[in-house]
Amino acid sequence: MNVVLIEPEIPPNTGNIARLCMASNTTLHLVEPFGFRVDDATLKRAGMDYWHEVDVRIHKSFDAIRAAAPAGAAFYFLTTQSTRSYLEPRYRENDYLVFGRESIGLPPALLAANEPACVRIPMWNPQARSLNLATSVAIVLYEALRQTRASKA
Repeated sequence: MNVVLIEPEIPPNTGNIARLCMASNTTLHLVEPFGFRVDDATLKRAGMDYWHEVDVRIHKSFDAIRAAAPAGAAFYFLTTQSTRSYLEPRYRENDYLVFGRESIGLPPALLAANEPACVRIPMWNPQARSLNLATSVAIVLYEALRQTRASKA
């Protein structure tokens, strides 16, 4: 499984996601620019002492990730703008879960170009704009892992 963070801004979120990826043996793809330095102490502190054990790949653009993806890998784009639940897809081991910046989410053009692959995490309180990025990644990643690795746990 692959987690993609496009232009992450907050070091503790990325550190927590890196720790999650290490624990689940998931590849973490980071798309530049970042709102922090990759060697930032806050990032490492949030990822604990696991940073060196995470399969982290840094990319200049999302197009670079898509070009390097194995044939047949699906991309799912998480957004509050979709009506399709993250529970609907049938995830596969080499799929990519794509998340946007904490402040604005994924770029509108990327969402429009991939509308059939957009999914959301439901929120029942209309006052909630979104969930924390690390929380969102954990929810969706573990559903994808439940589907793909249930017999391997």
